[in-house]
Amino acid sequence: MASISIIIPHYNNYQILNDCLESLYESELHGAEIIIVNNNSTDDSIKKIITKFSNPIIISTPTNLGYAGGCNYGAKHAKGELLVFLNNDTEVEKEWLTQLIKTMENQTRIASVQPKILNKNNQKTFDYAGASGGFIDKYCYPFARGRIFNTIENDDGQYDDMKRIFWASGTGFITRKSIFNELGGFDENLFAHMEEIDYHWKCQLNGYEVYANPKSVIYHLGGGTLSYQSAYKTYLNHRNSLLLLLSNYNFINTIKFSIIRIMMECISCMKDLASLRFKHAFAQINSLLWIIVHPHIIIRRRKIIKKIRKKTDQELINDIIFNKSIVYQYFIKKNRKYQLL
Repeated sequence: MASISIIIPHYNNYQILNDCLESLYESELHGAEIIIVNNNSTDDSIKKIITKFSNPIIISTPTNLGYAGGCNYGAKHAKGELLVFLNNDTEVEKEWLTQLIKTMENQTRIASVQPKILNKNNQKTFDYAGASGGFIDKYCYPFARGRIFNTIENDDGQYDDMKRIFWASGTGFITRKSIFNELGGFDENLFAHMEEIDYHWKCQLNGYEVYANPKSVIYHLGGGTLSYQSAYKTYLNHRNSLLLLLSNYNFINTIKFSIIRIMMECISCMKDLASLRFKHAFAQINSLLWIIVHPHIIIRRRKIIKKIRKKTDQELINDIIFNKSIVYQYFIKKNRKYQLL
């Protein structure tokens, strides 16, 4: 069996990390090393963890590197051939890791596998962040089996089949260290949010596949580090989605899809203004401004994509990218569940 490293980026909040570690040590770990990346926490959570747990490896960053940088930092210190990235506000079932490993074994084309992710506070419902496997439409709007925009389904076993997906959730997934290093890890320009979608888009372009194995189950609190109501979260989601759209397609598709996407961004901004969500509206405006003043980052990312690309955009659109608008499906056609798409 391949060696395994579990990497947990952490910024403040002792209780959620304590609960995560307690559930990990009650599960089947297969000799995995556990690495906690202390992302420059300002509280005493790490001190308390060191006092209570003797096994985790604690490494500290000089500044808060975000999810992307924290995970990359942990990966550099990891000894495992398989890397598991796990949020600090998760808890796991006993066989969660066993099931992920089984899917990876003898399947060299599989880059990553994610578990079924349920809400920690309401374990009969899927979690917002990844549910039972992630997808993306051609305009770079993400959704998942079990969650489209703010509609979250109950888990009634409807998505319990193992399925090829577009992206595995950064809440928790396993990947091969060799592929992670080959593709440059997470893009730290993203800081947090959608870095796992970017990584798995690169995996898809490079000819690898990504799967969800719902026999593996974890529970996610969500918003443990950054609240779902945070305008900064809105900013990161919109900015990073636009950055992926402008970087990961060929030039023609970038222009074609961006025109419609910018129109939808304007509508979304006006909707927030009409709802008196002024901070969120300005967050979307700021995300567009960031894109405008950072063309060098887009150019650099496009060069990286060109080097790793083994599949065309059209191959992915025909195969795994949702070749429709999820916005239109959800808001106009009222298809609020994955099964209805």
